[in-house]
Amino acid sequence: MSVIVAQPLHIFGLRSRVANSVCYFDEQIIIYPSGNSCVKYHLEQKWQKFIPGSEKSQGMLALAMSPNRHYLAISEIIQEKPAITIFELSSVPCKKRKVLSAFDFPVHEFVSLAFSPDSKYLVAQTGPPESNLAYWMWEKQRMMAIVKADIQNNPIYQSGDLRWETSIECREPPSEVVKDELAHESESLVEFPTASSPDLSSEMLCEDVSQQQASLPQVSAIAAYSKGFACSAGPGVVLLFEKTEEKEGYRENREIRIPQDQLSSDPNQSDKQEVTCMCFSPSEEMLLISTNKNQLYIFTMSSADIIKGEPAHFEYLHFPLHSAAITGLDTCIRKPLIATCSLDRSVRIWNYETNTLDLYKEYQEEAYAISLHPTGLYVLVGFSDKLRLMNLLIDDIRTFKDFTVRGCRECTFSNGGHLFAAVNGNVIHIYSTTSFENVNNLKGHNGKVRSVIWSTDDNKLISCGTDGAVYEWSLLTGKRDTECVLKSCSYSGVAMSPDAKIIFAVGSDQTLKEISDSSILREVPSFDVTYTAVVVSHSGRMVFTGTSVGTIRSMKYPLPVHKEFNEYQAHAGPITKMSITCDDQFLLTVSEDGCLLIWKVYDKEGRGLKREKEVGYAEEVLITKTDMEEKTQVMLELKTRVEELKMENEYQLRLKDMTYNEKMKELTEKFIQEMESLKTKNQVLKAEKEKQELQYQEQLSELMEKQSREIQDLESGNNQKLLLEYEKYQELQVKSQRMQEEYEKQLHDMEESKNQALEELTEYYEAKLQEKSTLLEEAQDDARQQLREFEETKKQIEEDEDREIQEIKIKYERRLREEKESNLRLKGETGIMRKKFSSLQKEIEERSNDIETMKMEQQKLQNIIKSLEKDILGLKREIQERDETIQDKEKRIYDLKKKNQELEKFKFVLDYKIKELKKQIEPRENDIKEMKEQIQEMEGELERFHKQNMQLELNITELRQKLKATDREMHKEQQKERDMEALVKRFKTDLHNCVGFIQDPKKLKEGIRELYNKYVQQADMVEIVGVDTDLQQEYTRQREHLERNLATLKKKVVKESEIHRADNVRIMQENVSLIKEINELRKELKVTRTQVHDLQSALGLNRKNKKQGIPGTVLSSELLPNTGVLRLNVGEETEKIIEMQRLEIKRLRDQIQGQEQVLALRPLSGGKLPMLEIERSPGTEQQ
Repeated sequence: MSVIVAQPLHIFGLRSRVANSVCYFDEQIIIYPSGNSCVKYHLEQKWQKFIPGSEKSQGMLALAMSPNRHYLAISEIIQEKPAITIFELSSVPCKKRKVLSAFDFPVHEFVSLAFSPDSKYLVAQTGPPESNLAYWMWEKQRMMAIVKADIQNNPIYQSGDLRWETSIECREPPSEVVKDELAHESESLVEFPTASSPDLSSEMLCEDVSQQQASLPQVSAIAAYSKGFACSAGPGVVLLFEKTEEKEGYRENREIRIPQDQLSSDPNQSDKQEVTCMCFSPSEEMLLISTNKNQLYIFTMSSADIIKGEPAHFEYLHFPLHSAAITGLDTCIRKPLIATCSLDRSVRIWNYETNTLDLYKEYQEEAYAISLHPTGLYVLVGFSDKLRLMNLLIDDIRTFKDFTVRGCRECTFSNGGHLFAAVNGNVIHIYSTTSFENVNNLKGHNGKVRSVIWSTDDNKLISCGTDGAVYEWSLLTGKRDTECVLKSCSYSGVAMSPDAKIIFAVGSDQTLKEISDSSILREVPSFDVTYTAVVVSHSGRMVFTGTSVGTIRSMKYPLPVHKEFNEYQAHAGPITKMSITCDDQFLLTVSEDGCLLIWKVYDKEGRGLKREKEVGYAEEVLITKTDMEEKTQVMLELKTRVEELKMENEYQLRLKDMTYNEKMKELTEKFIQEMESLKTKNQVLKAEKEKQELQYQEQLSELMEKQSREIQDLESGNNQKLLLEYEKYQELQVKSQRMQEEYEKQLHDMEESKNQALEELTEYYEAKLQEKSTLLEEAQDDARQQLREFEETKKQIEEDEDREIQEIKIKYERRLREEKESNLRLKGETGIMRKKFSSLQKEIEERSNDIETMKMEQQKLQNIIKSLEKDILGLKREIQERDETIQDKEKRIYDLKKKNQELEKFKFVLDYKIKELKKQIEPRENDIKEMKEQIQEMEGELERFHKQNMQLELNITELRQKLKATDREMHKEQQKERDMEALVKRFKTDLHNCVGFIQDPKKLKEGIRELYNKYVQQADMVEIVGVDTDLQQEYTRQREHLERNLATLKKKVVKESEIHRADNVRIMQENVSLIKEINELRKELKVTRTQVHDLQSALGLNRKNKKQGIPGTVLSSELLPNTGVLRLNVGEETEKIIEMQRLEIKRLRDQIQGQEQVLALRPLSGGKLPMLEIERSPGTEQQ
């Protein structure tokens, strides 16, 4: 890493395109986006602290402050991917708490953010085409919900009652009471109002019948506070609404406007700015707004309450800022000034010592280049039509010389200030600052000159252009000393070392070139970033470059071979200009985002940076004689005005004394009369008082007697209690004396220790005071000496300036004559040069257009290649996954084939048994047919009953619908009656008020006209009739539509009932056949069991005979005539058959239970099968 370090110190600018671009951190600190970072700005102390953006960030899109003001969420795009970074604001410096970058849903960017009221959840709104709302528990990075929202890029607003708003609709005249607040309680955290009925909480829906067709103002920003809310109502206007005493009403309380800027080129349009964001301070004393022209305004809410009758206006938060790309930047030597010009047609002079704006003026044309004279008293500005040399006066920037240089994109004063260079296309004009003569014209570039720089001794000039050439010009001869041409590179910036031996150039080939003696010594790569500007410190040890991404890089000289530089996030657009102050303390950068950033530069090794200034900054200011005379005249007029006002005040005071004396006399007479009436009342009251005193004395005597008796009784009882308490008191007194003695000892010890400590501290602080007093005396002596030196230098400078002015006057008169002659010669040459220049310009434009089209095609092809590579990788992954799935499926197929072979063997055995069983089923099929016929008859009856029931149900539903319709019509008619009664009451009251003006015919006429306009409007009557007819037609159309639907549904019900009936019949038949087969199988089972039993008994006899030795041939032949059919393992085979049949019986039982459940659910199956009492047998399902 490089030892050269740059630290951001102050930034002038605002990015108003960021959603929710202004928010309060506390009462005095605000946060707003500027450049590629967020700024914490203290309103009183004027300091700034930076919250830098993420590395490789392509710019911020939205901000959100948590309600507890502990966290700040920032939406960014990092390497073409969206991300949300959450900072913890309480830590110093601010730390990254969480970064949300991995998302499970498609998203290109997050256009708006908002925290929940408890600051635990975060909602983000994605941009088009998705337009989703994503909802996170951000501390755990857990996605809670995602909702598709058709909200057309409106920002999210936070509400205090756990509802977040997405859209605002405002219809208003501003003076009307805000009505019809449609606020409903919501169970969900996020609620989205539909387009037909917007749901607003802190935003009201305002209507006025008389202005329905007037153009409605667009609400671009809104903010709620405790009394109501504030919203923008068109360009440059903010309305304050307060809650009314009614339940859900808001009334417009105040209109605040953005003031007209008198320094603007068009003051009438300066106040027509669109408000993009609004924010109230935590105490709601201040209202802060940002506009689409990158301006910040503030308004104190207390002034809105004090001066309600006067029109209110916003004030600039600090000073007006640039609203478009900054194209020019320069500094001077004698003053701490920065000059900037911008495409917003303004020229601004900043002070980097106090971080303020000293001068500001707007013009009719766009300003492309600017240069500040080393003295800081003049400025050179290249406009689209002319090059102008201007004086920096005390309160104005005034032009005093125009040069016919059109579209000057680059201009610069020499280090001595006696010359300046101005670029006109591919020609560099050298002018004298004193005589304004064209000293020289430097021709040689084939393309536009992009950058020009002077050497320290002003003998050389370095230029670079889009033609890939870097030339070193000698001003003595007006010819090129050295040249370095590289046509593949379009240069954008050039710098020179202090000894004028090495040139640094940057351009479109993404390298920093070190050029010396017409050859490139070294090329330092920029690692996939294009350098747009370069600057070298006056010490020659530091090199700074600006990139097209908006970052700056600091590196030491000699240039590093490897990636040894510090990169800092600076701006949100390409850096256009860079400069460094004469003492190498501050680096200045400007960009297309309209921001000026001041960096504090220092070297970790500390070499050659801390240069103490021998002479302080100049405090002289230019002012014209006419301005001085005007100000003295104004002062005299004001003095006379003050004297006149004094006379008027004295006269008014005398008049007031006279009037007050008369009033005093009247009041004294009134008071005397009142006093006499009060005296009579007082006498009456005294008589009443004497009577009441006699009564109270009698009552008192009676009460005193009662009290004396009670006191005697109480004294006798209390004496005994007092004796007991006295004994206890004596014991406690002894204890308290002991405690007092102990505490006195402790207090004495504490006082001694405190006295010692006080003596030590007084001695220590007295010594310190003596030291500080000596230091103060020394500092005062130094200040006095510096004041004397300053006065002496001031006198010398004034004398030198008087001499120089006389010499300059003589030179000007001579050079004016020479200039007139040279102008006549140059007019002929300029005509020829203009023709050549126009033809060359056309060729250059054609070639630049071809280059741009080729670049666009190349970018498109690269994007296509990247997308195709991603598709190839995805397809390869899919192929691998599918190969794996194929292998798994092949294994399964192999296993299934094995199972299939076993099942075929089993099937062969069962088929044989089924054939034998079918032969036994034939005689019973006749019985089944008879039973089926009976079942069909039963089902026919069931169908008839079901049809009757369905018809009755349909009739009932139709009657109920008719009843509901009649009820609705009745309610509507009742509502109409109420509305008409209310209207009649209102008309009566208005008519009563109108009758009051019966003596005044004009007022009576106006009142009747108002009544007519209010109650008898033809348009309203026509609309009402039209609405009634439309409603009638709509009602009939809807009724016909519903009747058609009813008919189709009836047909469907009939068809479905027939299908269900057929299914039920089929299932019943299958059940009957299965029951018969089961019964037959059971019989066969019994027969087989008896056979098995006989076989087992026969086997038992044979074994006995073998044991006894008796020949059993005859017996075996009698018992078992079919011994040839028997096998050796007859017992095992029969057991296997029995087990197989049991399994088959279980399967059949499960199927029967399933069929019974299905039949139970069917509405049309009325007939029930009889339950089986016999055991079931297997093997009938596979017919």
